[in-house]
This record gives sequence, C-alpha cells and structure tokens, in this order.
Amino acid sequence: MAIAKAERLMNLALCLLGTRRPLSKRELRDSIEAYVEASGPGRAPAGNDDSFNRMFERDKDDLRELGLVIETVESADGEVGYLARRDSNRLPPITLDAEEAAALGLAAKVWQQARLAGAASGALQKLRAAGLPEDVDPYEAHGALEPRIPVHEAAFEPLMLACRDRRPVVFDYRKATAARPETRHVEPWALECWRGHWYLAGWDRHRGAERVFRLSRITGKVRSRGTGFTAPVPDVVTVRETVASWAGETADRSARIRLRSGAGYPLRARATVVRELGDGWDELDIPYGHGLDAWLVEFGPDVVVLEPAELRADVVDRLRAVAKG
Repeated sequence: MAIAKAERLMNLALCLLGTRRPLSKRELRDSIEAYVEASGPGRAPAGNDDSFNRMFERDKDDLRELGLVIETVESADGEVGYLARRDSNRLPPITLDAEEAAALGLAAKVWQQARLAGAASGALQKLRAAGLPEDVDPYEAHGALEPRIPVHEAAFEPLMLACRDRRPVVFDYRKATAARPETRHVEPWALECWRGHWYLAGWDRHRGAERVFRLSRITGKVRSRGTGFTAPVPDVVTVRETVASWAGETADRSARIRLRSGAGYPLRARATVVRELGDGWDELDIPYGHGLDAWLVEFGPDVVVLEPAELRADVVDRLRAVAKG
C-alpha cells in the first residue's frame, strides 16, 4: 500500500511539474492510472466521483506538505486547474555554516510543542540533505533559552498554509464594535505574533485595501478559494508595526481614565501618571492612539474613561455593541 501511494504521488507530481497550463481534476484523473482504478468501471462524471475527490485532495495536501508548491488557477469559465511551476519548485544550492544552522535549529525548536512540529522536523531533514553540517545538532540546548510560540487559534494552520501557497481565503470575522461576524474575502500575506496574539495581514478584497486581522476574532472555519491573488504582495509586510500603531503604541496624545484598585496591570504599566483616589479607584494618564478604545473595553467595569470625550464615546459604542450580542 505504501509503495502504491508513493507511486501515485510521484505520478501526480510529474503531471503537475510537466504541464505548461493548469490541469483540471478530470484531466489528472484520466492521466494517472491509480485514479482511474479508484473510480472503477462506469465511473461518475468528473466532479461527482467522491472516492477520487477524497484521494486527490489527500494527495495534493501530501505533496504540499512535502514542499511542492502547487498553484490553483481558475479559468474564465470557472473551471479550477492545478500546476506546479518549475521555477517555483527549484532551490539554489544551500550551504550553511554552524551559526546559520544553529539559528535554523532554534527556529524549528520554537514549534516543537505546536502543530508545526512535524513540518519543522521535516524541514530540518531536508536541510541535512542539502548541506546542513553533520556536526551541528539543531535541537541542542541553547543555555537557558527555551523559545515557545503559543498557537491556540484553529485558524492558524489553514491561514499559515494559505500564506505559503498564495491562496485566497474566506472567513467570518467579528470586530470588537460589531454585534455579529462579517464575511471577509482576504488574500493572506503574512502571520505574526505580537504581545501573545496572532495577527494576519493581507488584502481585503471588498474594501480594496490592506487589513490586519486578529486570529482570535475569526469565527468558524477558514475556507480556501481557487482564484489567484489580485493585488501585489509587498516585499515587506509590517504586521507588528501596523498592530502597534492601532494599539496606541505610537500615540502622541494622552487619555485620563479611572481604574479600579488592584486591576488593569497592563494599563498601569503604560501609565505616565497614577493618582490614588481612594474608595477603591485610581486615576491614570495613559498614551492615547488608534485602537485604545478596543483595549479599554477588554477591562470591562474596571475602567471608566474620563477624557477625551471622543475616546469615551468610542468605548461606550463598543460596550453597547457587545451588550447587543
């Protein structure tokens, strides 16, 4: 069975690498003997053969996991085709010194406790074959440094794969000010972790602009779309800088709030002035920038905004949206 699957994967890879135009599922099924046999005599029309569809989707995912870049292209008549361009699947010779190998090993170690552990291990094996020094142990302990990146959101893995394969996605996203989720059509560019939360940067097709999405606000499943990207991907995607700006990290104004004693330690850490009011409340001056209203809402009844008036109004609007549920 293992040999048969390996042969099937090899034949599929050769078909995708050998074509100059996208091949449809029907063409791939008729070109690979294992798919013809899976369909059996009197097989259903293309697109209706459940056995073939399941086998093909598994094989395609397996090839992508092995590192083959498979593009999904939709023709003018709506038919979806697949191909693997040779220039996208060709690597230059790789030579790594001990320091570079150690850095790659440290990066792989970050994912040891996450769902990407298998992919990280497989990548290191490929680097071994491509020139990773044999006397370097990528998993060797690096002093007291034990890096870990938390990955709790179910949307992380499908979005990570969509970024890698340049595949547009659709998901339901709930803004802090919205009573219910909205459907977003996004061309994903990059994922980044900032202050313990994962964010996706990409091109929002409906809004025709770059947007950043917090993964914890994505509801339901992330669905892939076969069409290609319509907007150019920037050379540098500044997720962290964008989120930091939205969170008020680059604020040049000040806001005054009341904060319940013993609560809101992140706010206290950023405060420029703290005044004890008594009766269980303190008064704080904190930097005010875009996104501060969303952050203050997270502290619920422990925070009261005093000024400026527009910040107070924004926080009240967000709380009303949450109350409407």
